[in-house]
Amino acid sequence: MHLKDFTVSGFRSLTLVENIPVSAPTILAGHNDGGKSAVLAALDFLLGGYRLVEQDRTYDNPPAAGVAAAVPTRCASTWVEGRFALDTSEQGMGFPAELRIRRRVESDSAPVLEYRAQLPCDPRLRGFDSLLVPALKELVEVFGLQVEGKGLKADLQAALAAHAARSPQVAEWTALPKQLVRRLPRLLSFSGKDESPDRAVHTALAGSYQAHLADDGLQGRLRTIESEVTGLVKDDAADLCAHIKAHCPDLVEVSVEPEVSFSHGFKHAHLHISRAHGERVDLSRSGRGSNRRIALAVWEWTSRLLEDPQPDEDDMPPVQTIVVYDEPDTHLDYTHQRTVMDLIRRQCATDAVKVIVATHSMNLIDGVDIADVVHLRLEAGRTVIERLADDTHEGIDLHLGQIASALGLRNSVLLHERCFLAVEGATEQQAIPVLFRLSQGLSLQAAGIALWACNNNEGALHLARYLAAQRRTVMLLVDADSRNVAKFFRDDRLRHFGLDPATQVSFVGEAENFNELEELFEDEQWARVANRKWPRRESEQPWEAAHFKAHRGGRKFSKDILDMIKDQGSTSPDGKPEMVYELATSLGSASDVPLQLREVFAALRASAG
Repeated sequence: MHLKDFTVSGFRSLTLVENIPVSAPTILAGHNDGGKSAVLAALDFLLGGYRLVEQDRTYDNPPAAGVAAAVPTRCASTWVEGRFALDTSEQGMGFPAELRIRRRVESDSAPVLEYRAQLPCDPRLRGFDSLLVPALKELVEVFGLQVEGKGLKADLQAALAAHAARSPQVAEWTALPKQLVRRLPRLLSFSGKDESPDRAVHTALAGSYQAHLADDGLQGRLRTIESEVTGLVKDDAADLCAHIKAHCPDLVEVSVEPEVSFSHGFKHAHLHISRAHGERVDLSRSGRGSNRRIALAVWEWTSRLLEDPQPDEDDMPPVQTIVVYDEPDTHLDYTHQRTVMDLIRRQCATDAVKVIVATHSMNLIDGVDIADVVHLRLEAGRTVIERLADDTHEGIDLHLGQIASALGLRNSVLLHERCFLAVEGATEQQAIPVLFRLSQGLSLQAAGIALWACNNNEGALHLARYLAAQRRTVMLLVDADSRNVAKFFRDDRLRHFGLDPATQVSFVGEAENFNELEELFEDEQWARVANRKWPRRESEQPWEAAHFKAHRGGRKFSKDILDMIKDQGSTSPDGKPEMVYELATSLGSASDVPLQLREVFAALRASAG
């Protein structure tokens, strides 16, 4: 069975989101908290990998503006329905070419997996396969049927089946037969939000483990062959390590230590690395970019497992594999983002593989058919879906523009980009569009400004240098501490790169002796958004400006206040980009935007004009 699209109802913010395609690949784009991760979790629920909890159920009565809030209640029914295409072998079991299959949970009941089928109106003609011969004979007599053959059980069932097919039918949901349950697609999930490659290694080798465990030659000897399977997985781990070393030449040693237990399945696969000029490195102390590169190498190795899928039991075609990437471009520069897109294309080249990618990267969005880009956005706290409705040039332009605006990224068609703004990374990429709109009263796109996040300050400098060499209007916006960590940001070096330090380069916070963007905002503003979004634990008093002021003058203000919120708050942001974005969206007027940023934005508009 190959999943073509699916519909979700009553799952988190997905009150009812219909016909989400499963393509080669499908791109889920949209704002943070727009429902991308919820869509992926709902798909996992449909395929049997995710266990629904009470907190996943959608609220029936979302709060409305100006209306007194009622006691929130969860919906009674949550379901995810997929539209599946069946291959010839599955149709040979007596099923049609296409089926609707759903997994449903009602109230506190256990999940039910069922399909929409044409069933006899007469309930006596349903489920007779489980009856014994006397009961079958009684039914045959009741309906006055002629039985071919010797009247054996199979002959009785055949007579009843033929009569059931001729009798009046009704479309109803009924339990999915076991032979089709075994043919449901498998899901491989790789999250860019998980900074540790250990999880990616485990996901990759777990598939290898299951493949070896299912080998017919090993069945029935689980205890005696445990060491044999361990050896097989170790061989795969060695091959994976060799691939990682080839992908990351600065590593001189890479090892994985699989631990296999048949009673608990595939348990662990600890990854250890050593750099070319150092000793063994703890991955938790390694840079995020390095972790993502290693995880990317694991994904590439996994794609080789998908290129030549093995037939299923009874020589049936392999089951479909759906690979899910949740923000795979996190912490990756543009070169490695393109590598991710190349990897996805290779995986999609296999008929039995489909890929779904949740991303903010226009590099990935631009690399697929626009019809396969699904835009998710929140409307009154509920996710709505937008897909390409008009495939004319103007329609595609509009659709891409809507996606780019929601992501705070560039207008893909570049028709109105008269000025480029190069910034360091995800924090600026998410916050600058909000702050610019609040300050200037229009979006970056409407002002003809293209925002580019370049992974770090040096990447932003190189982009600005390139654009200046191409005689494009460009401004470089980096934190003031860039002057302290890189010689490239001296005025003489900037002029050498073709940039005017007085008009084309802005060091955020420098005029006020601050080091970074986050310090520009007042302590009262930080306390206000923290109390709204990440309140302190009930045993402690609310956040005050003094809590944030205490971290002024430190080496890294943003890190210190993020650590404080995580340590003392009842909830906390996932990282600095989310923290600054929430602060930006909490501001109410242009005067709330720091003066230096307002001046930069005004200069940008003048340059673009």
